[in-house]
Amino acid sequence: MKRLIFFTLACFSIVCAQAQEDWSWWNETHGWESGMPGWRSFLTISPGYLGPNALPVPDVANGLLEKAKSVKLSSDFHFRKGDHTQNLAGRFYFPFSDKIAIEVYGVWLEHYAMSDAIRDERAARDRDGNGLAIGDLYFGTSIQLVKDRKFPNTLVRMVGKTASGRPFDAARYSDSPGYFFDFSFSKEVPHLMGRMNGLPFASFGFYSWQTNDMNNLQNDALMYSAGFEFSNEKWTVTNSVSGYSGYKNERDQPAVYTFSAKKALRKNALQFQYICGLHDWKYQTIKIAPGHPIFHRNND
Repeated sequence: MKRLIFFTLACFSIVCAQAQEDWSWWNETHGWESGMPGWRSFLTISPGYLGPNALPVPDVANGLLEKAKSVKLSSDFHFRKGDHTQNLAGRFYFPFSDKIAIEVYGVWLEHYAMSDAIRDERAARDRDGNGLAIGDLYFGTSIQLVKDRKFPNTLVRMVGKTASGRPFDAARYSDSPGYFFDFSFSKEVPHLMGRMNGLPFASFGFYSWQTNDMNNLQNDALMYSAGFEFSNEKWTVTNSVSGYSGYKNERDQPAVYTFSAKKALRKNALQFQYICGLHDWKYQTIKIAPGHPIFHRNND
Protein backbone atom coordinates (compact mmCIF):
# COMPACT_ATOMS: atom_id res chain seq x y z
CA MET A 1 0.00 0.00 0.00
CA LYS A 2 2.86 2.38 0.83
CA ARG A 3 4.47 1.64 -2.52
CA LEU A 4 1.18 2.27 -4.30
CA ILE A 5 0.71 5.58 -2.51
CA PHE A 6 4.30 6.59 -3.26
CA PHE A 7 3.91 5.62 -6.94
CA THR A 8 0.64 7.56 -7.21
CA LEU A 9 2.14 10.67 -5.62
CA ALA A 10 5.20 10.40 -7.86
CA CYS A 11 3.05 10.14 -11.00
CA PHE A 12 0.92 13.06 -9.83
CA SER A 13 4.02 15.18 -9.25
CA ILE A 14 5.37 14.34 -12.70
CA VAL A 15 2.05 15.20 -14.36
CA CYS A 16 1.86 18.49 -12.48
CA ALA A 17 5.42 19.34 -13.40
CA GLN A 18 4.77 18.52 -17.06
CA ALA A 19 1.56 20.52 -17.05
CA GLN A 20 3.39 23.51 -15.59
CA GLU A 21 6.14 23.15 -18.17
CA ASP A 22 3.68 22.69 -21.02
CA TRP A 23 2.26 26.22 -20.63
CA SER A 24 5.68 27.82 -21.05
CA TRP A 25 5.34 27.65 -24.85
CA TRP A 26 2.08 29.62 -24.65
CA ASN A 27 3.54 32.15 -22.23
CA GLU A 28 6.49 32.78 -24.54
CA THR A 29 4.33 32.99 -27.66
CA HIS A 30 1.99 35.59 -26.19
CA GLY A 31 4.41 37.39 -23.89
CA TRP A 32 2.55 36.43 -20.74
CA GLU A 33 4.27 37.08 -17.42
CA SER A 34 3.26 36.61 -13.81
CA GLY A 35 0.92 39.37 -12.68
CA MET A 36 -0.68 39.86 -16.09
CA PRO A 37 -4.40 39.07 -16.67
CA GLY A 38 -5.21 35.37 -17.05
CA TRP A 39 -5.06 33.48 -20.33
CA ARG A 40 -8.82 33.77 -20.84
CA SER A 41 -8.47 37.49 -21.46
CA PHE A 42 -6.24 36.75 -24.47
CA LEU A 43 -9.08 34.94 -26.29
CA THR A 44 -11.45 36.89 -28.53
CA ILE A 45 -15.09 35.75 -28.24
CA SER A 46 -16.00 36.37 -31.86
CA PRO A 47 -16.94 34.13 -34.83
CA GLY A 48 -13.72 35.12 -36.63
CA TYR A 49 -11.45 33.95 -33.80
CA LEU A 50 -13.15 30.67 -32.84
CA GLY A 51 -14.02 27.34 -34.46
CA PRO A 52 -16.71 27.11 -37.15
CA ASN A 53 -19.39 25.89 -34.71
CA ALA A 54 -18.83 28.48 -31.98
CA LEU A 55 -20.97 31.41 -33.16
CA PRO A 56 -22.18 30.38 -36.63
CA VAL A 57 -24.66 32.33 -38.70
CA PRO A 58 -28.04 30.72 -37.89
CA ASP A 59 -29.87 28.72 -40.54
CA VAL A 60 -32.27 30.91 -42.48
CA ALA A 61 -36.00 30.89 -41.73
CA ASN A 62 -38.46 31.35 -44.60
CA GLY A 63 -41.56 32.70 -42.90
CA LEU A 64 -43.26 29.30 -42.67
CA LEU A 65 -43.47 26.77 -39.87
CA GLU A 66 -42.23 23.30 -40.79
CA LYS A 67 -45.09 20.82 -40.66
CA ALA A 68 -43.43 17.47 -40.00
CA LYS A 69 -42.14 16.28 -36.66
CA SER A 70 -38.58 15.12 -37.25
CA VAL A 71 -35.18 14.12 -35.99
CA LYS A 72 -32.28 15.12 -38.24
CA LEU A 73 -28.67 13.98 -38.03
CA SER A 74 -25.94 15.56 -40.12
CA SER A 75 -22.29 15.06 -41.00
CA ASP A 76 -20.58 18.42 -41.46
CA PHE A 77 -17.21 19.10 -43.07
CA HIS A 78 -15.62 22.54 -42.60
CA PHE A 79 -12.64 23.62 -44.69
CA ARG A 80 -10.29 26.57 -44.37
CA LYS A 81 -6.54 27.00 -44.51
CA GLY A 82 -5.16 26.03 -41.13
CA ASP A 83 -8.36 24.62 -39.63
CA HIS A 84 -10.08 21.54 -41.02
CA THR A 85 -13.02 20.45 -38.90
CA GLN A 86 -15.53 17.60 -39.04
CA ASN A 87 -18.52 17.14 -36.76
CA LEU A 88 -21.71 15.23 -36.11
CA ALA A 89 -24.77 17.36 -35.36
CA GLY A 90 -28.40 16.69 -34.52
CA ARG A 91 -31.76 18.45 -34.46
CA PHE A 92 -35.09 17.55 -32.87
CA TYR A 93 -38.10 19.46 -34.16
CA PHE A 94 -41.66 19.17 -32.79
CA PRO A 95 -44.64 21.29 -33.94
CA PHE A 96 -47.53 21.28 -31.48
CA SER A 97 -49.91 22.71 -34.09
CA ASP A 98 -49.75 24.77 -37.27
CA LYS A 99 -48.98 27.80 -35.07
CA ILE A 100 -46.13 26.87 -32.74
CA ALA A 101 -43.13 24.51 -32.66
CA ILE A 102 -40.05 23.84 -30.55
CA GLU A 103 -36.60 22.61 -31.53
CA VAL A 104 -33.38 21.47 -29.89
CA TYR A 105 -30.17 21.25 -31.88
CA GLY A 106 -26.40 21.31 -31.57
CA VAL A 107 -23.06 19.66 -32.33
CA TRP A 108 -22.57 16.33 -30.61
CA LEU A 109 -18.94 15.72 -31.44
CA GLU A 110 -16.31 17.72 -33.31
CA HIS A 111 -12.84 16.78 -34.54
CA TYR A 112 -10.46 19.62 -35.35
CA ALA A 113 -6.92 20.08 -36.68
CA MET A 114 -5.46 23.59 -36.42
CA SER A 115 -2.17 24.85 -37.77
CA ASP A 116 0.28 26.60 -35.42
CA ALA A 117 -0.53 29.92 -37.11
CA ILE A 118 -4.30 29.60 -36.49
CA ARG A 119 -3.70 28.31 -32.95
CA ASP A 120 -1.51 31.29 -32.08
CA GLU A 121 -3.76 33.84 -33.80
CA ARG A 122 -6.60 32.65 -31.57
CA ALA A 123 -4.35 32.39 -28.46
CA ALA A 124 -5.49 28.77 -28.07
CA ARG A 125 -3.74 26.64 -25.46
CA ASP A 126 -3.95 23.36 -27.38
CA ARG A 127 -0.31 22.83 -28.26
CA ASP A 128 -0.67 20.27 -31.06
CA GLY A 129 -3.88 21.89 -32.36
CA ASN A 130 -5.65 18.55 -32.74
CA GLY A 131 -8.46 17.13 -30.67
CA LEU A 132 -12.12 16.44 -30.01
CA ALA A 133 -14.75 18.88 -28.80
CA ILE A 134 -18.40 18.93 -27.77
CA GLY A 135 -20.64 21.70 -29.04
CA ASP A 136 -23.25 24.07 -27.63
CA LEU A 137 -26.94 23.20 -27.35
CA TYR A 138 -29.62 25.52 -28.71
CA PHE A 139 -33.28 25.63 -27.61
CA GLY A 140 -35.79 27.40 -29.83
CA THR A 141 -39.45 28.26 -30.27
CA SER A 142 -41.09 29.34 -33.53
CA ILE A 143 -44.53 30.94 -33.83
CA GLN A 144 -46.52 31.40 -37.05
CA LEU A 145 -47.97 34.90 -36.93
CA VAL A 146 -49.42 35.17 -40.44
CA LYS A 147 -50.00 32.57 -43.16
CA ASP A 148 -51.88 32.48 -46.49
CA ARG A 149 -53.14 36.04 -46.32
CA LYS A 150 -52.56 39.19 -48.33
CA PHE A 151 -49.82 40.16 -45.89
CA PRO A 152 -46.67 38.02 -46.36
CA ASN A 153 -46.25 34.84 -44.34
CA THR A 154 -44.67 35.87 -41.04
CA LEU A 155 -42.76 33.70 -38.57
CA VAL A 156 -41.06 34.74 -35.33
CA ARG A 157 -38.24 32.56 -34.01
CA MET A 158 -36.60 32.79 -30.55
CA VAL A 159 -33.51 30.70 -29.75
CA GLY A 160 -31.29 30.46 -26.68
CA LYS A 161 -27.67 29.28 -26.79
CA THR A 162 -26.06 27.39 -23.90
CA ALA A 163 -22.41 27.52 -22.82
CA SER A 164 -21.89 23.77 -22.99
CA GLY A 165 -19.25 23.78 -25.76
CA ARG A 166 -15.82 22.42 -24.77
CA PRO A 167 -12.87 22.81 -24.81
CA PHE A 168 -12.71 26.57 -24.28
CA ASP A 169 -8.93 26.81 -24.00
CA ALA A 170 -8.60 25.43 -27.56
CA ALA A 171 -10.67 28.39 -28.83
CA ARG A 172 -13.27 26.10 -30.34
CA TYR A 173 -16.30 27.47 -28.49
CA SER A 174 -17.24 30.67 -26.68
CA ASP A 175 -17.99 29.29 -23.18
CA SER A 176 -20.71 31.91 -22.95
CA PRO A 177 -24.51 32.03 -23.27
CA GLY A 178 -26.34 33.91 -25.99
CA TYR A 179 -29.64 34.25 -27.78
CA PHE A 180 -31.18 35.46 -31.01
CA PHE A 181 -34.61 36.16 -32.40
CA ASP A 182 -35.80 37.08 -35.86
CA PHE A 183 -38.89 37.78 -37.96
CA SER A 184 -38.99 36.11 -41.36
CA PHE A 185 -41.34 36.89 -44.24
CA SER A 186 -42.22 35.13 -47.49
CA LYS A 187 -44.79 35.06 -50.29
CA GLU A 188 -45.50 32.04 -52.50
CA VAL A 189 -45.22 32.35 -56.26
CA PRO A 190 -47.07 29.28 -57.67
CA HIS A 191 -46.14 27.62 -60.96
CA LEU A 192 -43.12 29.82 -61.45
CA MET A 193 -41.26 27.29 -63.63
CA GLY A 194 -43.74 24.69 -64.80
CA ARG A 195 -44.37 22.49 -61.77
CA MET A 196 -41.93 24.41 -59.61
CA ASN A 197 -43.21 26.89 -57.03
CA GLY A 198 -41.22 29.91 -55.91
CA LEU A 199 -40.83 31.38 -52.44
CA PRO A 200 -38.86 34.61 -52.01
CA PHE A 201 -38.06 35.28 -48.34
CA ALA A 202 -36.21 37.69 -46.09
CA SER A 203 -35.68 38.20 -42.39
CA PHE A 204 -34.29 40.57 -39.80
CA GLY A 205 -33.50 40.05 -36.15
CA PHE A 206 -31.14 40.49 -33.22
CA TYR A 207 -28.23 38.34 -32.01
CA SER A 208 -26.49 38.80 -28.65
CA TRP A 209 -23.75 36.86 -26.87
CA GLN A 210 -21.55 37.30 -23.81
CA THR A 211 -17.85 38.12 -24.24
CA ASN A 212 -14.81 38.14 -21.93
CA ASP A 213 -14.19 41.88 -22.40
CA MET A 214 -14.71 43.45 -18.97
CA ASN A 215 -15.49 46.83 -20.57
CA ASN A 216 -18.05 45.36 -23.01
CA LEU A 217 -19.41 42.12 -21.60
CA GLN A 218 -21.99 41.72 -24.37
CA ASN A 219 -21.81 41.95 -28.14
CA ASP A 220 -25.06 42.85 -29.91
CA ALA A 221 -25.66 42.32 -33.61
CA LEU A 222 -28.29 42.99 -36.26
CA MET A 223 -29.20 39.69 -37.94
CA TYR A 224 -30.46 39.43 -41.53
CA SER A 225 -31.11 37.07 -44.45
CA ALA A 226 -32.63 37.00 -47.93
CA GLY A 227 -33.13 34.20 -50.40
CA PHE A 228 -35.27 32.32 -52.87
CA GLU A 229 -36.66 28.81 -52.69
CA PHE A 230 -37.83 26.56 -55.55
CA SER A 231 -39.88 23.48 -54.73
CA ASN A 232 -42.05 20.71 -56.14
CA GLU A 233 -43.28 17.39 -54.80
CA LYS A 234 -39.79 15.87 -54.68
CA TRP A 235 -37.25 18.68 -54.48
CA THR A 236 -36.66 21.88 -52.52
CA VAL A 237 -33.74 24.06 -53.65
CA THR A 238 -32.74 27.21 -51.77
CA ASN A 239 -30.19 29.96 -52.33
CA SER A 240 -29.66 32.54 -49.61
CA VAL A 241 -27.32 35.12 -48.12
CA SER A 242 -27.38 35.63 -44.36
CA GLY A 243 -25.33 37.00 -41.51
CA TYR A 244 -25.18 39.26 -38.50
CA SER A 245 -23.24 42.43 -37.73
CA GLY A 246 -21.66 42.96 -34.30
CA TYR A 247 -20.51 46.37 -33.13
CA LYS A 248 -17.01 45.61 -31.75
CA ASN A 249 -15.33 45.23 -35.16
CA GLU A 250 -13.42 42.13 -34.03
CA ARG A 251 -14.31 39.80 -36.91
CA ASP A 252 -17.83 39.83 -35.50
CA GLN A 253 -19.70 40.52 -38.75
CA PRO A 254 -19.95 37.09 -40.40
CA ALA A 255 -21.83 36.67 -43.67
CA VAL A 256 -22.39 33.45 -45.62
CA TYR A 257 -23.89 32.21 -48.87
CA THR A 258 -25.88 28.96 -48.57
CA PHE A 259 -27.03 26.56 -51.27
CA SER A 260 -29.39 23.84 -50.08
CA ALA A 261 -30.99 20.94 -51.97
CA LYS A 262 -33.47 18.63 -50.26
CA LYS A 263 -35.03 15.54 -51.82
CA ALA A 264 -38.13 13.92 -50.35
CA LEU A 265 -37.81 10.14 -50.13
CA ARG A 266 -40.45 7.56 -49.40
CA LYS A 267 -40.34 7.81 -45.60
CA ASN A 268 -37.76 10.50 -44.94
CA ALA A 269 -35.63 13.09 -46.75
CA LEU A 270 -32.02 13.76 -47.70
CA GLN A 271 -30.54 17.25 -47.57
CA PHE A 272 -27.28 18.61 -48.98
CA GLN A 273 -25.92 22.04 -48.06
CA TYR A 274 -22.95 24.06 -49.22
CA ILE A 275 -22.06 27.10 -47.10
CA CYS A 276 -19.42 29.61 -48.19
CA GLY A 277 -18.11 32.26 -45.84
CA LEU A 278 -18.26 35.73 -47.39
CA HIS A 279 -16.98 37.86 -44.52
CA ASP A 280 -15.29 37.24 -41.14
CA TRP A 281 -16.30 33.54 -41.13
CA LYS A 282 -13.75 32.07 -43.56
CA TYR A 283 -14.90 28.46 -43.84
CA GLN A 284 -16.45 26.50 -46.65
CA THR A 285 -18.81 23.84 -45.34
CA ILE A 286 -20.52 20.78 -46.75
CA LYS A 287 -23.42 19.27 -44.79
CA ILE A 288 -25.14 15.97 -45.53
CA ALA A 289 -28.28 15.42 -43.48
CA PRO A 290 -30.79 12.58 -43.69
CA GLY A 291 -34.03 13.56 -41.95
CA HIS A 292 -36.26 11.07 -40.16
CA PRO A 293 -39.89 11.98 -39.42
CA ILE A 294 -41.14 10.88 -36.01
CA PHE A 295 -44.48 10.16 -37.62
CA HIS A 296 -44.88 9.54 -41.35
CA ARG A 297 -47.47 12.24 -41.77
CA ASN A 298 -47.80 15.98 -41.55
CA ASN A 299 -49.82 18.14 -39.20
CA ASP A 300 -52.41 19.02 -41.84
